Amino acid sequence: MSTETKNITSPALAIRNLWAGYDGRPVLEAVNFEIDWGDMVGVIGPNGSGKSTLIKSILGLVKPMRGEVSVLGTEGTPERHLVGYTPQTELVDWDFPVTVADVALMGRYSRRGLFKRTTKEDREAADASLEQVKMFDLRDRLIGELSGGQRRRVLLARAMAHNPKLLLLDEPMAGLDATAQHQLLDLLDELRAKGATVVLSTHDLSCVSSRCDKAACLNRRLIAFGKPSDVLNEQVLGDTFGTHLLMVHLDGQAYAYQHHVHTDGTLEVDHSDHEHD
Repeated sequence: MSTETKNITSPALAIRNLWAGYDGRPVLEAVNFEIDWGDMVGVIGPNGSGKSTLIKSILGLVKPMRGEVSVLGTEGTPERHLVGYTPQTELVDWDFPVTVADVALMGRYSRRGLFKRTTKEDREAADASLEQVKMFDLRDRLIGELSGGQRRRVLLARAMAHNPKLLLLDEPMAGLDATAQHQLLDLLDELRAKGATVVLSTHDLSCVSSRCDKAACLNRRLIAFGKPSDVLNEQVLGDTFGTHLLMVHLDGQAYAYQHHVHTDGTLEVDHSDHEHD
């Protein structure tokens, strides 16, 4: 079956009894769910719960210990030009001397290959993706000179440059203010209207509740999967985050963080988006 053509008889993404991890130790255990074409799914869970490992398993960067992943109707590693990916910003070398335009153009390499000459079509597609994320005016700026929110948008432009059918976004809204978050979500809605399916990991429960079709609550195993109105309740969130759930309300949004109470009674909040991958 060609993955270039949408096959409505197969889900856009199917995770079946997925066990995945590192050095023989599982991070994910028996994860099962399916995502319909055009849906946006929010993956939530504490740091270290396996959110990034799940995304990397879908990409084929982490091989399953058990189970299987079917992407766009095909089992195994998906065709890279059909999938767009943005990593957590901590995993990117921002000191590398490339411009915004260079980064966006990298999104076309999956179609052309790393060492093939880029074409006018490639450059136009990269510029169009920068226009969509409102970064075209900064296309000649070095990536290291940008703010955190601007860097997020450039990574999204890179992921969008080859018009993927599936977008995998690892903490795409970290570091964005409320206005920038709404702009990003509006952009994702536009991409979905054109046929893209979106999976994003986030700490922002308000985003998942108001904008996602489904929520996947993850803590090594899948705690719950379904409509946000059905699964984002006190019981499920308690099971997902355990006793370390701290709700923080900021700019009208609700975020979930881990917290730890020290023996001296002081509270430490873990704001890091990083997890062991």
